[in-house]
Amino acid sequence: MKKNALIRGTLLLTAAGLCSRLIGFFYRIFLSRMFGEEGMGIYELINPVLALSFALCTSGIQSAVSKFVASEPENAVRIRFRILLCGLCISGFLSVLCTLFVYQKADLIALSFLKEPRCAPLLRIAALSFPAACIHSCINGYYYGVKKAALPAFCQLFEQCFRVGSVFWFWDCAQKTGVSFSINVASVGLVIGEFASLLAALFASWLHFCRQKYVPGAFPLSMPVIASRLLRFALPLSSTRVCLHLLGAVESARIPVSLQLAGYSSEKALSIYGVFTGMAMTCILFPGALTNSVSVLLMPLIAQADANSDRCAIRKAVVKCVRFCLLMGCFFLLLFFLSGNALGRLLFHSSLAGQLLRMLSFLCPFLYLNTTLLSILNGLGKTGQTFLFNMLSLLIRMAFVFFVIPVQGIPGYFFGMLAGQLFLTASCLLSLTPYLKRRSRG
Repeated sequence: MKKNALIRGTLLLTAAGLCSRLIGFFYRIFLSRMFGEEGMGIYELINPVLALSFALCTSGIQSAVSKFVASEPENAVRIRFRILLCGLCISGFLSVLCTLFVYQKADLIALSFLKEPRCAPLLRIAALSFPAACIHSCINGYYYGVKKAALPAFCQLFEQCFRVGSVFWFWDCAQKTGVSFSINVASVGLVIGEFASLLAALFASWLHFCRQKYVPGAFPLSMPVIASRLLRFALPLSSTRVCLHLLGAVESARIPVSLQLAGYSSEKALSIYGVFTGMAMTCILFPGALTNSVSVLLMPLIAQADANSDRCAIRKAVVKCVRFCLLMGCFFLLLFFLSGNALGRLLFHSSLAGQLLRMLSFLCPFLYLNTTLLSILNGLGKTGQTFLFNMLSLLIRMAFVFFVIPVQGIPGYFFGMLAGQLFLTASCLLSLTPYLKRRSRG
């Protein structure tokens, strides 16, 4: 049953993820053609700030909700509900504080941190999406925990459809009325998509709990006890992701500066950054919808197996994930390397995108593999190790950003990413060695 739940959940999330990424893929093509490489660079610059805010508000809480819901028996409906409610309260409170901060300090963040004042209006608009994104993320965590991936899959697709659909609608209205159309509308679409997804998640959750049978006499844990358990698990994980995204934001802001030191103009540096992150990396990460789905659903199952001291199940999961991710990564390495130039010209009308796509193809095996390996380590409760591995990997990349890009240009960043991913893969596998050696008998 557990295996079937994983397979069904993976298929649902993968299908939704692929559809969502396909929509988002063509959406980015639309944005790149409407606003050019420089406009994409401006839009991509705000993503690290959004990721940092999300990591601070809900990333650890979502994983904690998923883990502790999965640890409770199926008939413990009240406890599971309280776990979700407690997670929503914590995440919602943090998201409101984060929204107020980013909205008020948008100019300072754009000018001092991102080194691009044109990012300020995008940040103000995007900040309004934080509460909705955090609340429905916690709801998704609950459904991952009960091994029902249908709602998260639907919400993912629902959010993307509303985001892209609203931007196309605004563009159509602008075309008809002659009103100017700026990259700021992409942030508006983000807000609309997140709130649409939130409404769908809230309605589905209301129906879900209305249909649940509450066991008489089952006394739920108190909210303070649940909150302390959630926070003890979430704080190290959130700290990890906050630190990583903070350094990632510094890294992203530094790349255009380092490119200027390599001899590029400010506009050209921003254009190269936009092509690298908004075009080439979009293609590389597209197949990751499958590994992301596996990793999300794998963590509560690994946590359950670890709680039952089922080392054999953990070993099988690790071996199968390594084999699958390596085969998948090698396939897409060949695909992107052989067809990179053609894809760049066809999809983005950019020869630079094709060149970067061929170069980045060598990251595929390690990117896809590390996603699942880190999820397994988190499921085993080794959040401290994942923090250390990710931090060291990011520091390796940043060293290349500061010292190699000014000499070699954007290829220097690729070498930094490759070195960081190789280190991450080796560290994760070394940490999982005890589980790989343990064999079942009989």
